[in-house]
Amino acid sequence: MKKRLLGNEPVSAIGLGCMSMSHAYGTPDDTESIATLNLALELGINFWDTADVYGSGRNEELLSKVLAPNRDKVFIATKFGFTQTPGGMIFDGSPAYMQQAVEASLKRLGIETIDLYYAHRIDPNVPVEETVTAMAGLVQAGKVRHIGLSEVSANSIRKAHAVHPIAAVQSEYSLLTRDAERDVIPTCKELGIAFVPFSPLARGLMTNTLKLSELPDTDFRKKLPRYQEAHQQNNESLAAAFAALATELGCTPAQLALAWLLAQGEHIIPIPGTKKRKNLADNAGAPDLELNAAQLRRVQELLDRYPDVGDRYDEASWKLVDRS
Repeated sequence: MKKRLLGNEPVSAIGLGCMSMSHAYGTPDDTESIATLNLALELGINFWDTADVYGSGRNEELLSKVLAPNRDKVFIATKFGFTQTPGGMIFDGSPAYMQQAVEASLKRLGIETIDLYYAHRIDPNVPVEETVTAMAGLVQAGKVRHIGLSEVSANSIRKAHAVHPIAAVQSEYSLLTRDAERDVIPTCKELGIAFVPFSPLARGLMTNTLKLSELPDTDFRKKLPRYQEAHQQNNESLAAAFAALATELGCTPAQLALAWLLAQGEHIIPIPGTKKRKNLADNAGAPDLELNAAQLRRVQELLDRYPDVGDRYDEASWKLVDRS
């Protein structure tokens, strides 16, 4: 597995997003998920991503079964901030809550130090400098090695980085979600920060295996505009045409989509999520696929042909994204 730098450390050029093993997408299958984690070790995919909110902590507990006995083989990232209240889910970026959250994550993961600790969002009621100062304290205490931010604006990145080095910024980025190209990705490149795309396969859409009309009501995507009937014909046509191009190029749609992302910058480290070994093995082939200028143009031509992809979030979800 090829490597890329996150902070000053080499990690696998693609990581493993673990959310779907316990949260948001269908029914968990712990046996298959454990097998997928072990396969990741065999394939050299050592950058694993989770969060305390995934399955209300169950995802961290699941990962601990493979992580703890293989601690030196995994660069583990987790996140804090979302918390369930009687009135619903809120985001708390306060230093006091962070102190509680990090101790709980360390216990669930069964480790002494988290490699990369993200603020899952920016709390509008807490200055980002205050949150990052508290996170820097975790580094000084040895509980965290690197700190990161998620779904954050370029302005907030600069404010945070001035307080303490930010090792990684995570946001949604894929062939269909490219708003980070305007400011966030260039800012990360300028400051030497790794940019970590989540949902790099557009939540499965670009694999050409997702049937939008067949998503169960429990699936997180059901409430997102992109996966609604208004955009179904456009997006399924795009996925089919993209799959045809992948076949022509001798790869799978997932490999082509991830290779396109990797071609956008050496500081980009996608974390495709899966709980299935077959998908992980497929994704692992992407770093070996190097696209030339002509192939990249053909990908762009397809995107231009099917532009009506729809928004990635509904109104409620957008309220939790820092766009200051």
